[in-house]
Amino acid sequence: MPPEAEPPAAQGPPQTTASQDGACTADARPTGPRLAVVVVFVRDLEESASFYCGLLQLSVVTRESTALVLAGAAGRGALVLRAIGPRGEHALGAVGVQYSCWFAPDLADLRRCEQYLDERSALVETTNVDDRTVVEGRDPDGLPVMIMHSPDGVDLSGDIMRRVYAW
Repeated sequence: MPPEAEPPAAQGPPQTTASQDGACTADARPTGPRLAVVVVFVRDLEESASFYCGLLQLSVVTRESTALVLAGAAGRGALVLRAIGPRGEHALGAVGVQYSCWFAPDLADLRRCEQYLDERSALVETTNVDDRTVVEGRDPDGLPVMIMHSPDGVDLSGDIMRRVYAW
Protein backbone atom coordinates (compact mmCIF):
# COMPACT_ATOMS: atom_id res chain seq x y z
CA MET A 1 0.00 0.00 0.00
CA PRO A 2 1.52 3.40 -0.97
CA PRO A 3 2.19 5.90 1.82
CA GLU A 4 -0.34 8.66 2.21
CA ALA A 5 0.71 11.97 0.76
CA GLU A 6 1.46 14.78 3.15
CA PRO A 7 -0.87 17.75 2.80
CA PRO A 8 0.77 20.85 1.31
CA ALA A 9 2.33 23.32 3.70
CA ALA A 10 0.02 26.01 5.00
CA GLN A 11 -0.06 29.22 2.99
CA GLY A 12 -1.02 32.49 4.67
CA PRO A 13 -2.74 32.94 8.03
CA PRO A 14 -4.62 30.20 9.90
CA GLN A 15 -8.06 29.44 8.51
CA THR A 16 -11.33 29.06 10.38
CA THR A 17 -13.00 25.73 9.81
CA ALA A 18 -16.00 23.93 11.22
CA SER A 19 -15.64 20.76 13.27
CA GLN A 20 -17.98 17.80 12.84
CA ASP A 21 -20.37 19.31 15.38
CA GLY A 22 -20.45 22.59 13.42
CA ALA A 23 -18.30 24.64 15.80
CA CYS A 24 -15.79 26.99 14.14
CA THR A 25 -12.15 26.53 15.01
CA ALA A 26 -8.83 27.96 13.85
CA ASP A 27 -6.82 25.53 11.73
CA ALA A 28 -3.16 25.75 10.76
CA ARG A 29 -3.90 24.91 7.10
CA PRO A 30 -6.80 25.46 4.73
CA THR A 31 -9.11 22.47 4.49
CA GLY A 32 -12.53 21.72 3.13
CA PRO A 33 -14.27 23.03 0.06
CA ARG A 34 -13.26 26.28 -1.63
CA LEU A 35 -15.61 28.69 -3.32
CA ALA A 36 -16.03 27.54 -6.92
CA VAL A 37 -18.76 29.73 -8.41
CA VAL A 38 -20.64 32.90 -7.58
CA VAL A 39 -23.98 33.34 -9.37
CA VAL A 40 -25.19 36.90 -9.97
CA PHE A 41 -28.60 37.71 -11.43
CA VAL A 42 -28.31 40.74 -13.71
CA ARG A 43 -30.60 42.93 -15.79
CA ASP A 44 -28.46 43.14 -18.95
CA LEU A 45 -26.28 40.11 -19.63
CA GLU A 46 -23.94 41.70 -22.19
CA GLU A 47 -23.40 44.89 -20.18
CA SER A 48 -22.61 42.94 -17.01
CA ALA A 49 -20.35 40.48 -18.85
CA SER A 50 -18.37 43.34 -20.35
CA PHE A 51 -18.04 44.97 -16.92
CA TYR A 52 -16.88 41.86 -15.05
CA CYS A 53 -14.58 40.65 -17.86
CA GLY A 54 -12.87 44.03 -17.92
CA LEU A 55 -12.68 44.54 -14.16
CA LEU A 56 -11.69 41.03 -13.11
CA GLN A 57 -9.92 39.95 -16.32
CA LEU A 58 -12.29 37.02 -16.84
CA SER A 59 -13.24 35.33 -20.11
CA VAL A 60 -16.51 33.80 -21.27
CA VAL A 61 -16.17 30.01 -21.06
CA THR A 62 -19.83 29.02 -21.51
CA ARG A 63 -22.63 30.94 -23.20
CA GLU A 64 -26.35 30.22 -23.21
CA SER A 65 -29.23 32.46 -24.21
CA THR A 66 -29.73 33.93 -20.73
CA ALA A 67 -26.55 32.98 -18.86
CA LEU A 68 -22.77 33.15 -19.11
CA VAL A 69 -19.98 31.49 -17.18
CA LEU A 70 -16.93 33.73 -16.77
CA ALA A 71 -13.63 32.38 -15.49
CA GLY A 72 -10.04 33.46 -15.08
CA ALA A 73 -6.86 31.52 -14.48
CA ALA A 74 -7.18 27.98 -13.14
CA GLY A 75 -8.19 27.81 -9.51
CA ARG A 76 -9.65 31.33 -9.33
CA GLY A 77 -13.26 30.18 -9.42
CA ALA A 78 -15.98 31.34 -11.76
CA LEU A 79 -18.69 33.94 -12.00
CA VAL A 80 -22.04 32.98 -13.50
CA LEU A 81 -24.22 35.80 -14.81
CA ARG A 82 -27.91 35.06 -15.33
CA ALA A 83 -30.12 37.63 -17.07
CA ILE A 84 -33.45 38.19 -15.34
CA GLY A 85 -34.51 41.28 -17.28
CA PRO A 86 -34.82 45.03 -16.71
CA ARG A 87 -37.24 44.77 -13.79
CA GLY A 88 -35.02 42.54 -11.64
CA GLU A 89 -34.61 43.68 -8.02
CA HIS A 90 -31.89 43.16 -5.41
CA ALA A 91 -32.54 44.72 -2.03
CA LEU A 92 -29.36 45.59 -0.14
CA GLY A 93 -29.84 44.34 3.38
CA ALA A 94 -32.19 41.53 2.35
CA VAL A 95 -31.34 37.85 2.60
CA GLY A 96 -28.81 36.81 -0.04
CA VAL A 97 -25.30 37.65 -1.19
CA GLN A 98 -24.53 41.31 -0.50
CA TYR A 99 -20.96 41.75 -1.80
CA SER A 100 -18.59 39.99 -4.09
CA CYS A 101 -15.03 40.44 -2.87
CA TRP A 102 -11.97 39.70 -4.98
CA PHE A 103 -8.28 39.70 -4.10
CA ALA A 104 -5.82 41.58 -6.33
CA PRO A 105 -2.48 39.77 -6.58
CA ASP A 106 -0.47 43.00 -6.58
CA LEU A 107 -0.87 46.74 -6.11
CA ALA A 108 -0.62 47.43 -9.85
CA ASP A 109 -3.66 45.22 -10.53
CA LEU A 110 -5.57 46.85 -7.67
CA ARG A 111 -4.85 50.29 -9.18
CA ARG A 112 -5.97 49.00 -12.60
CA CYS A 113 -9.28 47.90 -11.04
CA GLU A 114 -9.66 51.25 -9.27
CA GLN A 115 -9.07 53.12 -12.55
CA TYR A 116 -11.47 50.80 -14.42
CA LEU A 117 -14.23 51.57 -11.91
CA ASP A 118 -13.44 55.29 -11.87
CA GLU A 119 -13.58 55.55 -15.68
CA ARG A 120 -17.12 54.09 -15.56
CA SER A 121 -18.25 56.30 -12.67
CA ALA A 122 -18.61 53.07 -10.70
CA LEU A 123 -15.96 53.76 -8.04
CA VAL A 124 -17.46 54.24 -4.57
CA GLU A 125 -14.32 54.56 -2.46
CA THR A 126 -10.81 53.37 -1.85
CA THR A 127 -9.95 52.62 1.76
CA ASN A 128 -6.38 52.31 3.03
CA VAL A 129 -5.62 50.85 6.45
CA ASP A 130 -1.90 50.48 7.08
CA ASP A 131 -0.66 48.70 3.93
CA ARG A 132 -4.03 47.07 3.15
CA THR A 133 -6.29 48.57 0.50
CA VAL A 134 -9.92 47.90 -0.43
CA VAL A 135 -11.44 49.38 -3.60
CA GLU A 136 -15.24 49.38 -3.65
CA GLY A 137 -17.36 49.89 -6.71
CA ARG A 138 -20.76 49.08 -8.15
CA ASP A 139 -21.54 46.83 -11.09
CA PRO A 140 -23.99 47.96 -13.83
CA ASP A 141 -26.94 46.91 -11.63
CA GLY A 142 -25.60 48.76 -8.59
CA LEU A 143 -24.40 45.62 -6.79
CA PRO A 144 -21.34 46.16 -4.60
CA VAL A 145 -18.06 44.66 -5.77
CA MET A 146 -14.82 44.94 -3.78
CA ILE A 147 -11.23 44.32 -4.79
CA MET A 148 -8.76 43.92 -1.94
CA HIS A 149 -4.98 43.89 -1.71
CA SER A 150 -2.52 43.24 1.07
CA PRO A 151 1.15 43.02 0.05
CA ASP A 152 1.90 40.32 2.61
CA GLY A 153 -1.20 38.27 1.78
CA VAL A 154 -2.73 39.00 5.18
CA ASP A 155 -6.37 37.99 5.54
CA LEU A 156 -8.58 41.03 4.98
CA SER A 157 -11.75 39.52 6.43
CA GLY A 158 -11.58 41.86 9.44
CA ASP A 159 -11.82 44.86 7.12
CA ILE A 160 -14.80 43.29 5.39
CA MET A 161 -16.51 42.53 8.72
CA ARG A 162 -16.30 46.20 9.71
CA ARG A 163 -17.95 47.06 6.38
CA VAL A 164 -20.73 44.50 6.91
CA TYR A 165 -21.81 46.27 10.09
CA ALA A 166 -21.37 49.80 8.70
CA TRP A 167 -24.91 50.10 7.36
